[in-house]
Amino acid sequence: MRLRALAKINLALDVLGKREDGYHDVRMIMQTISMYDVLEIEKAGTPGIHLSVNLPFIPTDERNLVYQAAKLLMDEFDIKEGVKIHLEKFIPVAAGMAGGSSDAAAAFVGINRIFRLGLREEELMERAVKVGADVPYCIMRGTALAEGIGEVLTRLDPLPDCGILIGKPAVNVSTKQAYGNLRLDDSAWRRPDIDGMIRDIQEKDLYSMISKMENVFEPGIIREYPVIRDIKNQMEENGALKAMMSGSGPTVFGIFDDSKKLENAAQVLRSSGIARTVFATNVYNVG
Repeated sequence: MRLRALAKINLALDVLGKREDGYHDVRMIMQTISMYDVLEIEKAGTPGIHLSVNLPFIPTDERNLVYQAAKLLMDEFDIKEGVKIHLEKFIPVAAGMAGGSSDAAAAFVGINRIFRLGLREEELMERAVKVGADVPYCIMRGTALAEGIGEVLTRLDPLPDCGILIGKPAVNVSTKQAYGNLRLDDSAWRRPDIDGMIRDIQEKDLYSMISKMENVFEPGIIREYPVIRDIKNQMEENGALKAMMSGSGPTVFGIFDDSKKLENAAQVLRSSGIARTVFATNVYNVG
């Protein structure tokens, strides 16, 4: 079985406050894009989970979310057979694009199918939150409002077709680091108009929606890594309607309404050398 684990971007990201359990309440609009890792799953002749990855620095044991997802279902349903999983990574690691969460989501789907467990999407999502807050969304895919710690999901209308340019610099940012740099009481921090964006998405008004996009993590991360601002500026100077950091960063995405401008901007960004990963793609809508 061969499955695609799709990356996501955050069209809006707001942090509402810290909870008693130490997590933060967030409000985000998530969007799947056509950039993906590949998961190959097959039954194995020996018991256990046999995981391999194309990148040597990624763990293949209980530290890996794919392993955790497979183990959760196999333990719950007392599966004695073994499974062989190979993960081919293309989504940048520690990039704010939910690569690890999407890999885990693909593992949930794959184990459910290969062992014929019969779980519906909603039932998989209920289990997926035990592995990570973004994993239920990565099972759902498409355009969605995420609330709570990211696990309370409301499906939104599909985003109008548009091009997406991905640019990730040669730095990594942890979620802990992003929260440490957050200063919501600072007037320089601009917050997204998420309710307005939802209306714009319903009305298929891409341009109005873009004007309301913000990521509250962005100012703090840019202060530490100015190259993120350089990538944003370069995208917007070359035709992006808007460029913004995704998730906790440091990946930048630009939204384009013209494929030629997208291709040109990708070439300019590659030539500049300021981004290690440059990838031109489009939004992925469910259905």
